[in-house]
Formats: sequence, structure tokens, C-alpha cells
Amino acid sequence: MDDRNRYMLKGKLTRRGYDWWWHSLVGINAKTGEKQPFFIEYYVINPALGGDKVIAGQLPANKAKGLKPSYAMLKAGRWGTPDGQPATQIHNLYPINQFKADFTKMEVSIGPHTANETHLKGSVKLSKEEAAAHPEYMSDAGEMSWDLKAEKVLPYSVGFGTSPFFVAINAFQMYWHAAGMYTRYTGTINFNGEKYNVEPDTSAGYQDKNWGGDYTSPWVWLNCNNFTDRATGKKLARTGLDCGGAQPVVFGVSLPRRMLIAFYLEGELFEFNFSKFWTGPHQVFDNPISEESVGWNLTAWNNKGKIEIHFKCPRKTMLNVNYENPDGLKKHNQLWNGGYASGSVTLWRKVRGEYVKVGDYDGDLGGCEYGEYDQ
Repeated sequence: MDDRNRYMLKGKLTRRGYDWWWHSLVGINAKTGEKQPFFIEYYVINPALGGDKVIAGQLPANKAKGLKPSYAMLKAGRWGTPDGQPATQIHNLYPINQFKADFTKMEVSIGPHTANETHLKGSVKLSKEEAAAHPEYMSDAGEMSWDLKAEKVLPYSVGFGTSPFFVAINAFQMYWHAAGMYTRYTGTINFNGEKYNVEPDTSAGYQDKNWGGDYTSPWVWLNCNNFTDRATGKKLARTGLDCGGAQPVVFGVSLPRRMLIAFYLEGELFEFNFSKFWTGPHQVFDNPISEESVGWNLTAWNNKGKIEIHFKCPRKTMLNVNYENPDGLKKHNQLWNGGYASGSVTLWRKVRGEYVKVGDYDGDLGGCEYGEYDQ
């Protein structure tokens, strides 16, 4: 059992903090056979400030009173399709007294909707009229339900940053842990009346969590679990990429922009972690944005190997994912989030002081995110 995937809000974080469990995966349309990536999130913000009513921070009346947000939320939806179907995020907000979570393991419930390490089941629904009448929900209209089994095959722990000591003292502004960096999902999703089957070999699944006292800016994330060996054309099992980070804030001090990078190649982990100074880490990265796409270009090297990553995602398939900050402001208003990232990974292993190329790997149907606070 992965205890870093448990509920984390204690002390001051219950009054100014958030916790969430994110799942992304691919379903196959039962009628057309087309692949469609989806996301599901169980989320809570400022639980000690709430009770039997939702306190939405973006509601003008709450802003006028200086009330900070406090609620549990189910966020679910799909990314837009290459043929033009729009991206959709659906939010259902619940009062804190309908939220339960376990401090020893991942066991979460929001109303009747549940999630644990091996199973998640729930639904969201919001009409066009409700979405228009309640902009404070920050939600599109639509409906989605899911009943999924999860087999978490490969985890990624960022290291000492999420150790019990640094968690207990709230050293970091935002924490990240990927208990299911490579997850096999099985089950069904129904989205706006269409049924999607989820199969373990094609789900390209992922589960992580974030928690803390505020979000990061910039916010950078890239994951892909659907890779092919370019030289052989072989579809690779137990192979996945996960990159996260940007600008860590430790004890209120902003550090230089950095990324955490993990690449599993058929079960073998190649890690490029800036915090593990004994590995001699170096890295450069940028996120080019054009009218057509958002990009993720990263190169990292240490005394064990080197990795070069080039991915991009079509903007027409992405959405501006909505979160409000624990202080009641909404600082991320261009947080691009997608599920159709595609690109390549080139990997080298260091042997006797020389970088020896391992291979080139092409991936698609990747999850991705990039955004910075409004200036």
C-alpha cells in the first residue's frame, strides 16, 4: 500500500490547502471503436472552513464577504477530439460534510462517489442551465459516469520531498506523488450518452496526486504510457514517461525552475531528479506555445544517463482547466491541459564515462499541462 497516496491535509493546510487524486485514461467508443482520453479527479479545498454548505470562492457574494472556498469536488470530462468535438470539464461541488478520506491509505468518498487504490466509481452531471446560472462552479455542461478497476503497475516517488518529515513541516508549497504512473484500468465510462469500454492493454492509464497550500507557477506536467520502439515497431509494455514541476517554493522561497523526470523502459527506471544532487543532475526545458499547439521540450543528463524529450499537443483538443486558489483568488486562467500529447523520447545510458544511445521511442495519447499565473 502506498501511504504517500493517502489524505494529506492536517493543521494549517485544512484552513488553507487542497488535496486531490487525478486519474487519466483512454476509453474506446463502443460503437465507433475510436479512442478517447478522459480524466477524473476527486478534490477537496480548505475543509476546516466548511460544513453543510458549499462555499464557492468565485461567487461574488462570497468574495464580498472575504470568504475562502471550502468544498469537495468531482471533476471529470474528456479532452476535445482531433475531428472537432469540444473538450469538456464537468464540476459537481459538495459540502465538506459529504467528504471523507483516510489518513493511512487512499480511500476517498465525495457523496456516494468513491475511489481507492483498486477501484473508482462515480458520476457528474450539470445541465446547460445550471452551468450558465452558476459561473462560480467553473464548469461546462454535460454528464459522465465511470466504474473502473485500477491496477497500479509502476509508481514514481519524487524522493525526500514527499518524505514524512518534509510533509509534516509543510516545507513545499505544492507536493506531487504518482502512485500510479503506469496504471492499467478496466471498466466502462459513459459520456453524454455514449458508452466507452476501458481495457487494460489500451487504457494508457495514470494516477497521481497533488496537495499543498497553493499551486505552482509555471505549472508543467507531461505523461505518456503509450510508446513504440522506433527501430523495431514494437509496442512497449511497462513503459511510461512522467515529468512534473517548474518552480518549486520551499519555506516560502522560490527556487530556480526545475523538472522531475522519470522514464520507465519495459520496467527499468531512468530517473532525472534535480533534487538528487549526488547524481550530478543538469537540465534545460522550454514550453513553446503557438496558435496550433503547446510544446514540451526537455533535455536532462546526470552521471547515469541522458534523456531528450519532445512532445506537443494540439490546442484545439485542449481545455483551460479551472481551479481556484485556497486564498479565494483564481490565478490560473490559461492553464492548458490536454490528453493528445504526442512526441518522442531519446535515451542514453552512461557507460565508462560515455553516453551510449539506448533507443528512440515514439508516444501518443499523453496527458499534459502548462500554464502560468496571470500577471
